[in-house]
Amino acid sequence: MGDIKITFGIIVLNGQPFIGYNLRSLYPFAHQIIVVEGACRSAAKVANPEGHSRDNTLEMLRTFKAEEDPDNKLIIVTAETMGYPNGFWFEKDEMSQAYAIKATGNYLWQIDSDEFYKPEDMEKIINILKDDSDIKEIAFRTLTFWGGLKYRVDGVLLRLGDEDFHRLFAWKPGYKYLTHRPPTVVDDLGNNIKQFKCISAKELATHGIYLYHYEYLFPLQVRNKAEYYSNASHCRGLRPDQRWVDECYMNISKPYRVHNINGWLSWLEKYEGTHPIIIETMMKDITENKFPDITKRHTTDIDSLIKSKLYKAVIYIIKITMPLVKAYCFIKMELRDIFIKIGIWPFIQLIRNTYKGKRH
Repeated sequence: MGDIKITFGIIVLNGQPFIGYNLRSLYPFAHQIIVVEGACRSAAKVANPEGHSRDNTLEMLRTFKAEEDPDNKLIIVTAETMGYPNGFWFEKDEMSQAYAIKATGNYLWQIDSDEFYKPEDMEKIINILKDDSDIKEIAFRTLTFWGGLKYRVDGVLLRLGDEDFHRLFAWKPGYKYLTHRPPTVVDDLGNNIKQFKCISAKELATHGIYLYHYEYLFPLQVRNKAEYYSNASHCRGLRPDQRWVDECYMNISKPYRVHNINGWLSWLEKYEGTHPIIIETMMKDITENKFPDITKRHTTDIDSLIKSKLYKAVIYIIKITMPLVKAYCFIKMELRDIFIKIGIWPFIQLIRNTYKGKRH
């Protein structure tokens, strides 16, 4: 890899069955892999009383370190190792900053435990960085899988930009990781490096390079995410709770609300492409009952839904009207920026919130 030294940063809670396979997939490309384990306070209901994973994620990390880390690349960080009395972190910003301050590579690649890349695509990214040292950030377009490897979720919000994840950042002395949402890295002068030379998710997608996001693969995984989102302050009013899991995931009673930011229309489609080979290995191991606590979602209802001519027709109509939706959202954002500049945006928010309160 020459002068390219990548530090992979991962925050994880209840990362089974993904985390071990993810480490193995990243290992050949890594200068470091720093995994920050534990729960922020809003995830307390899906953590153990000490603030750690309910599954054996932490134990698995320690086993990997002992048995599968010949080059000493893996660093395990918990809240206790950072001086806290237990495994609880304040929020995800703090967890991401914990791996960033330990990063010694010249690139920082943020990874969630259920995010994967094809190895050939990672090699292409490394070659891109070798060819152009001025690149400061790379974003990836996500393929988000739902209920099985043959199905992916798409939707209006995703097509408005929510499917593009900023994940890879140049990293030098003095650089800082500021926020997890959105991922924000600043240079030694405090400049957001996003303003410099970047590669867009759209550009990579034209070359067939994607982030494979297995966000909705297993029922337990989805329930844990919903529990966290329902208690996280930044998600209130945006993401639903366990009711969404029951109505829209376990039973597709609302087939156009299948993405868990369900204020926007979304839908399911058949996926005809391939997956990272490590994911195929993981699914095989699950079938062979190597993870007895992991249950797959049934897929008969998904197959029936995506074969429906009416469902396909509605999706087609939504897609052809997307330019109008994008124009509306653009005008809305432009107006908001104008209102912020002239100082009346807080009053508009006050009036809107008052109206919502009266209506409810």
